[in-house]
Amino acid sequence: MKSYVITILNHERSVQVAKRCIRSAAKNGGIEVDFWKATTPTDMPIDKLLDEGVKISGLHEAYSRIANCAAAFHSHYSLWKHCIELDEEVLIFEHDAYVTDTIKENLPYDKAMSIGKPSYGKWNTPSNIGINPLTSKRYFPGAHAYFVKPAGAKEFIKQAKVMTRSTDIFLNLDWFPWLQEYYPWPVEARDNFTTIQNERGCLAKHNYGEGYDIEEV
Repeated sequence: MKSYVITILNHERSVQVAKRCIRSAAKNGGIEVDFWKATTPTDMPIDKLLDEGVKISGLHEAYSRIANCAAAFHSHYSLWKHCIELDEEVLIFEHDAYVTDTIKENLPYDKAMSIGKPSYGKWNTPSNIGINPLTSKRYFPGAHAYFVKPAGAKEFIKQAKVMTRSTDIFLNLDWFPWLQEYYPWPVEARDNFTTIQNERGCLAKHNYGEGYDIEEV
């Protein structure tokens, strides 16, 4: 299994928290995590997605800046492609993910499984220890930590050419009824800045408050 943390390599705070993610994964289960170069607005993510045949209309939303939302989506999309090329499962982290407990490997999930604690809004608590159907929300409760297998990555890419949403909302039960979730969540988002959302999009974040920064990249 390969593990990656999406990192804005020319952004000091992103690199700093990504290194923290890497250290926390090594401490909890000895998982080796590599940097994955994040797409940024300067990389023309909208053009990149259009070149892939991705329907970008769903990335226009009230909670995020469109170029930044497209950049984040393309970062995940590029890892889905990489998963298929490797022909093996991949563990994906966003830079502000922090591993709080042992992440078990070789889990018998289906195609994709969130392992991240909900990072915003209200949620439901899964009823069982271990693998559950996606329960906390109708969509991934943040895209900060999840496993994906090639079969799941192929379905994500196929759907992206029909309709998209911001990454976590895109990963929803209506489009992917087989999504799963591991509980208790061994990863949480420890964020004090965003490079994606606008202020409206930050209001429901559990960590949002004084000292939380909205940054340009």
